[in-house]
Amino acid sequence: MTEQRVKWACDYCTYENWPSAVKCTMCRAPRLRGPIITEEPYKNSHDLDPSLEWDPPRTESGSSPLICPDSSARPRVKSSSMAEIANKWSCQMCTYLNWPRAIRCTQCLCQRPRTSSPTESPQTSGCRPTVHSPVDTCEEYNDRNRLNTHQQHWTCSTCTYQNLPRTTKCVVCDLPKPNNQEAIELPESADGSKGQRRSPPMATREDHVKMDFQRIELAAGAMSKEEHEVDFKKLKQIRNRMRKMDWLFLSACAGVVEGDLAAVEAYKSSGGDIARQLTADEVQLLSRSSAFDVGFTLVHLAIRFQRQDMLAILLTEVNQQAAKCIPSMVCPELTEQIRREIAASLHQRKGDFACYFLTDLVTFTLPADIEDLPPAVQEKLFDDVLDRDVQKELEEESPVINWSLELGTRLDSRLYALWNRTAGDCLLDSVLQATWGIYDKDSVLRKTLRDSLHDCSHWFYTRWKDWESWYSQSFGLHFSLQEEQWQEDWAFILSLASQPGASLEQTHIFVLAHILRRPIIVYGVKYYKSFRGETLGYTRFQGVYLPLLWEQSFCWKSPIALGYTRGHFSALVAMENDGYDNRGAGANLNTDDDVTVTFLPLVDSERKLLHIHFLSAQEMGNEEQQEKLLREWLDCCVTEGGALVAMQKSSRRRNHPLVTQMVEKWLDRYRQIRPCASLSDGEEEDEDE
Repeated sequence: MTEQRVKWACDYCTYENWPSAVKCTMCRAPRLRGPIITEEPYKNSHDLDPSLEWDPPRTESGSSPLICPDSSARPRVKSSSMAEIANKWSCQMCTYLNWPRAIRCTQCLCQRPRTSSPTESPQTSGCRPTVHSPVDTCEEYNDRNRLNTHQQHWTCSTCTYQNLPRTTKCVVCDLPKPNNQEAIELPESADGSKGQRRSPPMATREDHVKMDFQRIELAAGAMSKEEHEVDFKKLKQIRNRMRKMDWLFLSACAGVVEGDLAAVEAYKSSGGDIARQLTADEVQLLSRSSAFDVGFTLVHLAIRFQRQDMLAILLTEVNQQAAKCIPSMVCPELTEQIRREIAASLHQRKGDFACYFLTDLVTFTLPADIEDLPPAVQEKLFDDVLDRDVQKELEEESPVINWSLELGTRLDSRLYALWNRTAGDCLLDSVLQATWGIYDKDSVLRKTLRDSLHDCSHWFYTRWKDWESWYSQSFGLHFSLQEEQWQEDWAFILSLASQPGASLEQTHIFVLAHILRRPIIVYGVKYYKSFRGETLGYTRFQGVYLPLLWEQSFCWKSPIALGYTRGHFSALVAMENDGYDNRGAGANLNTDDDVTVTFLPLVDSERKLLHIHFLSAQEMGNEEQQEKLLREWLDCCVTEGGALVAMQKSSRRRNHPLVTQMVEKWLDRYRQIRPCASLSDGEEEDEDE
């Protein structure tokens, strides 16, 4: 309590400092004989120190104008160092008073003006009006700045900073100067009063995103005021070279330091590399040498600042990315072209049901050339592209896929679980992996899902409400909700589709089936389980999702398959085959040799028919009626073993050429390993001899 009573106030910025500080904590100004701050700050300043004088400046009319925070509208100290304070120079950009030895402004790093003199009086400048200023030079500059602040300055529409008329970009946020200056200037009327400010033009969403990161960077740069020698032009060049992903990475680094997991998740969901290292330019932008070092990754920062929760997530992501090599990662140029093709193939149906849909039918399959590789190379390829944990859980722990030897062996319909990101967009990623073989990094599919849900909200809401009511009755819950409660739950489902990284539900799979215009079959575990193996509840994801709101003639009958395990979706794809004549249990398939047919079971391992989600009251019935509905929407047949299956057809000639080219380039990486593997095998044989 004693130390709190003897704080000293900075003569420059009035910041209250501890008595042990020799410089001001805020502005780094040396300590002078300043006023003592006590616990009763509202007493008269003469009671604190006889040398203090309260003398606010007065204009000619006698009113006390509103001036800068470092003006004389505070207790002034009559000290022997007043001459040194009088020699301070005022920044022409931000009106900040700097020490005489500073060659750049401490606040905005602007170059010190050559023509301005700290002892220049207002009367010597022809462009400034004559003002009766007090003896204190600080008040002289405050009055001068107060009179000239809003004259011919233009206001930035994003950060509201008032810039000089000759600047073409905002000094703070680098936003270009708008052409319509009348909308942002503050004209002065004839009576001297400022005109009413008009509404500035609205900035785009990308500008706001960039501004958020630039404000973070500027705020961090303002904290290190000891680095006055940094070249402002170089920093500006570095900022101009930064892209959106670069700003997300810097925000994630700052999020690790500050404990903000949302910033890290935003970088991960955008497809950022967790193993990315900080460069010298990025460290300079962050301006916190005590926290950031060149070569540091998010993992290094999590270790330094002991973020155990973030460290566990980041280490898992790094280990997975380091071991995986999927086609979309090998060919980034082709991946970007495929994303543009997907965006171009999205259209909105005219009419009452204005849902978006894809115009192209594409199905991703693993190339048959994999079998031509040596066994060691095949094993490495499968380790890179498959998720072994998901494969094991769906095959062994709970027999959901590949449980039929007839389908997996004789009919070559074995399903492989592709490795997928662990972000909240795993459902959207798995859908694009099963069709185009890439991720939804640009959130094109999520935006389409959101727009389709909002534009066709009434249609999907009716299906969802009927299905939820039937589900509660079938499980004996016997509860009924009021309409307001139904609307609240539906609003929550709509909000999930609009949030990048948010987990999605069964309704979103139903909407995705309409966007793809083809059925989606989900093979998933039946129960939620904890890490200890305890059953927590039903998952409700497994089943068939049909585009029931479209006309059958408008949709394709070839489905895609997804796998669901413990809150994570994976794409289930097959390998290309040669189209044997004995497929389909003697059924006449009329397929070409170039067409791959994969038989997807419509029953589980206990030979029970998979549920069809979101049926209306008229469509619900017994198992025979549901089987009839499946035969109408899919190409079905019955195997010799008596299993009802759906045929997934894909053709090399009909597949998209960009996808085929991407897979070929990915496969070439493993073909180059083949000579080395053969040579090593030959050397081992020679050693055995």
